Amino acid sequence: MGIEQQIREAVARAISELYGTEFDANNVPLELTRKDQNGDFTVVVFPLLRISRKKPEETAKDIGEFLKSELSSISSFEVIKGFLNLSLSHSYWLNILELVVADENFGFTRADDESPLMMIEYSSPNTNKPLHLGHIRNNLLGYSLSRIGAATGRKVVKTNIVNDRGIHICKSMLAWQKWGEGQTPETTGKKGDHLVGDFYVKFDQELKKELSALQEKGLSKEEAEKESKLMEEARNMLRAWEAGDEEVVTLWKTMNDWVYAGFDETYKALGVDFDKIYYESQTYTVGRDMVLKGLEKGLFYRRDDNSVWADLSENGLDEKILLRSDGTSVYMTQDIGTAKMRFEDYKIDKMVYVVGNEQDYHFKVLSILLDRLGFEWGKDLVHFSYGMVELPEGKMKSREGTVVDADDLVAGMIDTAREMSKELGKLDGYTDEEAERIYRTIALAALKYFILKVDPRKNMTFDPRESIDFNGNTGPFIQYTYARVQSVFRKAGEKGIDTALKVDADIALTEKEAGLIKLIGNFPNVVKDAGESYSPAIVANYVYDLAKEFNQFYHESPIVFEEDAAKRSLRLTLSHAVGQTIKQGMWLMGIDVPERM
Repeated sequence: MGIEQQIREAVARAISELYGTEFDANNVPLELTRKDQNGDFTVVVFPLLRISRKKPEETAKDIGEFLKSELSSISSFEVIKGFLNLSLSHSYWLNILELVVADENFGFTRADDESPLMMIEYSSPNTNKPLHLGHIRNNLLGYSLSRIGAATGRKVVKTNIVNDRGIHICKSMLAWQKWGEGQTPETTGKKGDHLVGDFYVKFDQELKKELSALQEKGLSKEEAEKESKLMEEARNMLRAWEAGDEEVVTLWKTMNDWVYAGFDETYKALGVDFDKIYYESQTYTVGRDMVLKGLEKGLFYRRDDNSVWADLSENGLDEKILLRSDGTSVYMTQDIGTAKMRFEDYKIDKMVYVVGNEQDYHFKVLSILLDRLGFEWGKDLVHFSYGMVELPEGKMKSREGTVVDADDLVAGMIDTAREMSKELGKLDGYTDEEAERIYRTIALAALKYFILKVDPRKNMTFDPRESIDFNGNTGPFIQYTYARVQSVFRKAGEKGIDTALKVDADIALTEKEAGLIKLIGNFPNVVKDAGESYSPAIVANYVYDLAKEFNQFYHESPIVFEEDAAKRSLRLTLSHAVGQTIKQGMWLMGIDVPERM
């Protein structure tokens, strides 16, 4: 039982014995003590006054004295108005330190056969263009959530839904037919996703020329779009694909395979993966059948033009189209089909969709429809809604070819890491191969941490150079702190110092030492909070605080050069615990930490 629960239960007993009233321990208002006050935990007394019928200070004093007599881990307490600040003993914190070093997975909860299964959908690319900066934020958030989910005792399935059908796919295919001259990834030396993306841009460029010419003849924009021969050809290609035309389907498979090979390279570079990939070309017919069954049951209705709709007025929303008048599916239908297939494949307890906040309405509707169709988890699905990410130069547009794709960004980050590391002389003495490996590790840490440290609900601007600052709130700063811990042990070994992890139970802690142990001891709560709120930013900012506190401790307190053997042993053990916790926290974000930097 954790100390927080021990305190809550002791407070509940105090209320029962002091005031003759039974009280639920889970309702005890307990929080971490503010940094500007003394103490470790604070009981907020105000909600208890209706039971004690005493003044706040008197109630706090009564409960404080009871707790001190009940719990040996409480060394003292302080009453400030209606707040009871509790200080835990040094022996308690030394015991926590021993627990941390004895368990390399301290703070993590292991899943078992009875654990709930959480499925996380992320990435969700289109096969008409390469992954871009927006996809990077999506993938990094989704992958981090999967690790946080696993660390909080859930079974996790990482899944991807690939949008491999529709008019936008046909635009790339048609452009390749018209202007590709048989180009392939092999003949051009381009990644397949980049090659296909080039033809998507080419289609848009040619369409703009055609529309401009039509408008110069006096047609309005809407009339020009209706008269467009290019768009007519793209729509005809889509109809041919849906009818199973062999030539069109073969081209579709070929170009999609090019894209998938390119995606796999990018996913590997980012360090993300999936347990199961679904394809909308396989799910849209399932969704259509589900909608038609719902229509038969009276869950939906058909309009005069033959389209099928859901009336959501009883949910405070409007009406939503599910099948067009020609019987073709919309995105909502495809998501229903994907949900059915997933539910058949896995016993899902919680479904998390990592999708940008422009789709908030879509997922509100999807939740209602899945619940209406009988999916147990539909009502409680989680739309992990995140904000947009931009570069300092501004917004990106796929059709105009102004998107910063993921591959270019990662390559640019590695170049920046190499340049800045050389400026600072960080890797002098390393072989070229070793240095290049660390440049990549630093670059990915910079990218991942800079994105994950921001509240996911907020829009953000990603600045590559700022993200690699070795002295700021960055991934490389945290990596450097971890490497510093490892260097402490190397130096100790070189001096012949005993580096066994051990703690003298009678040793007195300095304020800095106690503060570091308290930070480390709070790691399980951080992981729990991140899991409950679906926020990697909670982990990111905790790890930064820990790294920052350790660096202050490192500069103020001798470790290897401490002459008192007991103090030196404590500080080595504490340093190890810091490094271990940093490594665990970075793992939750999908970030590696090098042993040397």
